[in-house]
Amino acid sequence: MSVTRILIANRGEIALRIHRAAHEMGIETVAVHSTADADAMHVRLADHAVCIGPPPATDSYLNVANIISAAEIAGADAIHPGYGFLSENAKFAEIVEAHDITWIGPKPEHIRTMGDKVQAKKTAGELGLPLVPGSDGAVSDYDEAKKIAAEIGYPVIIKAASGGGGRGMKVCEEESKLETLMKQAGSEAKAAFGDATVYIEKYLGNPRHIEFQVFGDGNGNAIHLGERDCSLQRRHQKVLEEAPSPVITDAERARMGEVCSKAMRDMAYRGAGTIEFLWEDGEFYFIEMNTRLQVEHPVTEAITGVDLVREQIRIAAGKELSHTQDEIEFRGHAIECRINAEDPFTFAPSPGKVTHYHPAGGMHVRVDSGLYAGYSIPPYYDSMIAKLIVYGRSRDKCIMRLKRALEEMVIEGVKHSVPLHQELLNQPDVLTGDYSIKWLEEWLKEREG
Repeated sequence: MSVTRILIANRGEIALRIHRAAHEMGIETVAVHSTADADAMHVRLADHAVCIGPPPATDSYLNVANIISAAEIAGADAIHPGYGFLSENAKFAEIVEAHDITWIGPKPEHIRTMGDKVQAKKTAGELGLPLVPGSDGAVSDYDEAKKIAAEIGYPVIIKAASGGGGRGMKVCEEESKLETLMKQAGSEAKAAFGDATVYIEKYLGNPRHIEFQVFGDGNGNAIHLGERDCSLQRRHQKVLEEAPSPVITDAERARMGEVCSKAMRDMAYRGAGTIEFLWEDGEFYFIEMNTRLQVEHPVTEAITGVDLVREQIRIAAGKELSHTQDEIEFRGHAIECRINAEDPFTFAPSPGKVTHYHPAGGMHVRVDSGLYAGYSIPPYYDSMIAKLIVYGRSRDKCIMRLKRALEEMVIEGVKHSVPLHQELLNQPDVLTGDYSIKWLEEWLKEREG
């Protein structure tokens, strides 16, 4: 099959990223947009544009009927969902394929399996991925939960089976609080995701968040492209990512990369995916798999030289993987800073008109953003407005280049998180890579105090 015109079912910097990859392959693009995004950069640059509804995402970017209609009106023969919105909606993927439109993503059954965290954990265990000790599946009975918690030892963490972002997640330090926290986690999960199902795992004291980028062709061939360290997080939201991880050895990378690749070969996985782990004291523990492109994919591109979006499009069109595992080389170091339109330290949203904008430049500096002077950032969507990605031959050189690039970034008219990143890059623990998933929130508390 061939792909000649891609509808990009997304907005912002990722829509622009997909547009650029498509154009470099000689493929036309169709931008869909809400009325709030009529002046967005991806809409301006696309070959065709279709308005799919008013500002609320439920009426536009999550409106499946409108997106399919837009694809048919514009003559798109493929749909790329980007990340977020409908990217991990198995039903949407099935509807796309039922309309004889190429779905640039994994098989719907794999999206469905890995989207249910209980089923994902079960599947991961069957595929040989190391698991955090805990319940085999959903836990609804308190006596059962008490038994499991006693076996794996406190503290434990209670998690929602559906959704993410820290909602429906409670840490329990002792048995006397278990029943109450289970009810709270279930209530939060029900309110946020419509599903009160929870499960229990051992709570790791001070882990890092390590994820492996994988790619499969859908026919049993798969490779990995190394790991990313995403441990600098606030409320389970990533702030800064780097590749490779400062703590993972070459031997660990090769071993865990092969474990992940084999799992994808056994699944006959298709397209891009990310297998996420908690890492502590040299041990990896599976937490989830994202069946889509990740926000932080550029750091992997920087150290491998592989265009992941181009590869997604190729695989969806039925082609083989561009590279064998032996051909993947890891060179240098890359760091990505997520730049959000928000107060850098209170994190209060700051939508509004951008009066001046100047992206950083220079050798090995990349800015993924749809910003321009005069653009009004709408208040309806995620606050991320840019990603600054910097590469260096070593981690130290990468950090020095990143400091320089942050100094060059000019975004006026709204508050943004560049000052946060500048402060982070002056912290000894960040400079040495000695941090965990708890570090940023603890540092922010100390800074406020």
